[in-house]
Amino acid sequence: MRARLLILSSAVAMLGWGAVLPYQYAYAASARGWGGLVAAAASTLFSVGALVAAPVGGRLADRVDPVAVAVVAKLAAAVAMAALVAADAPATFLFGMFAFGLGVTAAMPAQSVLALRWTGDADRRRVFAWVFTAGSLGMAIGAFVAGYLVDLDRPDGMTGAFLIAAAGFALSGLLIAVAGHRAPAPTAYDLGDDPARPLGGLHALRAIWAVPALRWTAVVTVTLALGFYAQFESGLPAYALTSLDVAERTVGLAAAVNCVVIIALQMVVVRLTAGHSGAGLLMIVGGIWTLSWVLLSAALFTPAVAGAVFVTSFAVFAVGETMYAPILNPLTASLAPEGMVGTTLGVFTAVQTGASALGPLVAGVLLGAGMTGGFLGLHLLISLGAIVAAARLRAVIRRPAETGAVPEPEVLTLAA
Repeated sequence: MRARLLILSSAVAMLGWGAVLPYQYAYAASARGWGGLVAAAASTLFSVGALVAAPVGGRLADRVDPVAVAVVAKLAAAVAMAALVAADAPATFLFGMFAFGLGVTAAMPAQSVLALRWTGDADRRRVFAWVFTAGSLGMAIGAFVAGYLVDLDRPDGMTGAFLIAAAGFALSGLLIAVAGHRAPAPTAYDLGDDPARPLGGLHALRAIWAVPALRWTAVVTVTLALGFYAQFESGLPAYALTSLDVAERTVGLAAAVNCVVIIALQMVVVRLTAGHSGAGLLMIVGGIWTLSWVLLSAALFTPAVAGAVFVTSFAVFAVGETMYAPILNPLTASLAPEGMVGTTLGVFTAVQTGASALGPLVAGVLLGAGMTGGFLGLHLLISLGAIVAAARLRAVIRRPAETGAVPEPEVLTLAA
């Protein structure tokens, strides 16, 4: 029951985020008349807030009850989003987006710790897959509903979307609080309460970096983030609109198809990949990312069907996402130093966020300078690099497992 409420919480939160995400850039740039610079800065500050909050949220999830961490962070995100209704100047809007990034991302490591704690070893991939699928469904519904509420011709045209988002995060926090009510008290080990271990953040980073498999996991995380997620919101739409000259509704259709494919295939993929090496599956994800960028490159030379190829590439990306989402966090957690699961997940969330924050900058520089070939070629190389990094990760994991030095990864001992 607790895992189901956690899944529902993800759907509700992302429903709120979906109501805002597709429209925030145009709202700031056009509806408010603040220009593209402020609109881009809002996305950047959201990422900066996320980058700051992820390690802190992860560390707190190790030191105190992760239920409390997730609930407080969700409520903070709800307050920040509600405050955007009254943001009538660029500075207040930017501060609100920064605060929203803090709240949203501080909750993520705590949620992952709870997913690990409330599920058995055999169910972890399935639960993480359901969390991701529920989030995708929630985002799609939120974007659809907001499409009937948002009016970008008016300065207050996103009030309804902001209020939906605030309510979504508040309800998400409430669901987690209900799920955690009367849960077994976490032990000192579960919270990482080791008196012999210094508590400083620098020590935590050193402890994480000392694990070779985690170093390669970091490379895989960065390359896969750069290979798709960093360009999902801005780079790929900009490429479609400026280089492929497709209609704006085609970009929206591609995002919708991406969500639908995830929802349709997620559980099928989880069943088909059960028992397979997580690192090996991440190699396949890198290969799928590479294929998607090949398709995107082909669209440049087939203008008559460029829109269809662009939409198809988003469907192909989605197939990789169905493996990426249920694998990366459980695998990372399984490699974490003892008592530092939340801290490790927080650090890796920050790593992923930091990599994703580079996406709009890279796309802006390359596409703005007319270097479309460079934009495509760079991401092909990054995706190929993800395959190599995942292969190295698999080799590093297998070596100690073969000698019996460490337990098999992806098997954790956490409170039920």
